[in-house]
Amino acid sequence: MKQAANILKAFLTATILVALCLMAPCKAKAQDCPQDSIEISLLTCGPGNEVYSLYGHTALRWHDMRTGDDFAFNYGVFNFKKSFFVLRFLFGHTDYELGVLPYDIFCEEYHRMGRWVVEQVIDLTPEEKTRLTNALWNNAKPENKTYRYNFFYDNCTTRARDMIELCINGKIEYAYDDGPSQPTYRQMIHEKTDGHPWAGFGDDLCIGVKADFRTDGREQQFLPENLMDAFSKAMIADADGHRPLVKETRQVVSAAQPAAGPSFPLTPMQSAYILLFISATIVFAEAKRKKTYKAWDVALLTCTSLAGIILVALLFSEHPTTSTNLQVLLLNPLPLFFIPSISRGEKAYWLISAVLILLFFIGALFQDYAEGMEIVALCLLTRCMANLALANRQHKNRTDKG
Repeated sequence: MKQAANILKAFLTATILVALCLMAPCKAKAQDCPQDSIEISLLTCGPGNEVYSLYGHTALRWHDMRTGDDFAFNYGVFNFKKSFFVLRFLFGHTDYELGVLPYDIFCEEYHRMGRWVVEQVIDLTPEEKTRLTNALWNNAKPENKTYRYNFFYDNCTTRARDMIELCINGKIEYAYDDGPSQPTYRQMIHEKTDGHPWAGFGDDLCIGVKADFRTDGREQQFLPENLMDAFSKAMIADADGHRPLVKETRQVVSAAQPAAGPSFPLTPMQSAYILLFISATIVFAEAKRKKTYKAWDVALLTCTSLAGIILVALLFSEHPTTSTNLQVLLLNPLPLFFIPSISRGEKAYWLISAVLILLFFIGALFQDYAEGMEIVALCLLTRCMANLALANRQHKNRTDKG
């Protein structure tokens, strides 16, 4: 019930923010505002405890100190009510929008959620402010505000960065360290899901080999805190020389991340070991009875098949890191086609499954699997061995009688 309440609270919060974004007026263009009074900042928001908020958030602040107009430009607005939202997200067809809402409401909401906000004021020339102001308000128009979201390559953080970069007269020089010790996408996600094992398990289950490639400094900027750190060290190089990208940093919302609420009592690894223990116990019972428990096999393979349907679907997704996922060797819909033959005690599927499981273990050399998946593989391998041993014994008995 508490989890359902948290989901409802998150839904209502997102709905209110979307409504505020849609109601916010498109204010005056840059030519109507003296640029000396304009201040444009990068807003970095700390993580929360809901799954969607574990990675933090980024927005842009546009503040006219002369008139008092003050807005947050938020590239993270999406519509829960859109048709087939979950299915579209699965296949990478999720469209996000740029929303504009009053800055004070933006900050109040993050304060209410117990999430800190840091503001980095960008050191822009009047010409750059004009260009960025026009670009932001133009981007906020109904015909321009929608974009195809991608968690790693095109999200609310990278959009904010790209808007600033496009409007700089010179070039932003980042203090990258692109040595061999750079993290992978998966490792960076693990840092954010620490303390939330099932969220990390879900991420690891869905992303494949490409998430285990080393990243460079620019690719690491998909995470809000990474971009904030990169901005703090960056310089603008133009015809007049070099100047820091950030001229002032402010803590506009001070808050510590709230303590995580109660979650499922077992970790993925503990759950996998329990599954292996049950499977091993059944194997010992079967050895005494000299008969396999077909109901256990059917239930186990049905569960792995249903999970496999999602993984196979992700192979065809537009999400670039899901297209090659070796965990599909273990979790796939193949057992659904063999359940009748499994119920009859035939061994064809178990031979195929044993080969796929061995390939799965070899694949661990190239991809980091979700926590506990190797234990699940051992569990399925025990079922292969038990069923193949029984099938061979029955064949031998028939041969001896013949």
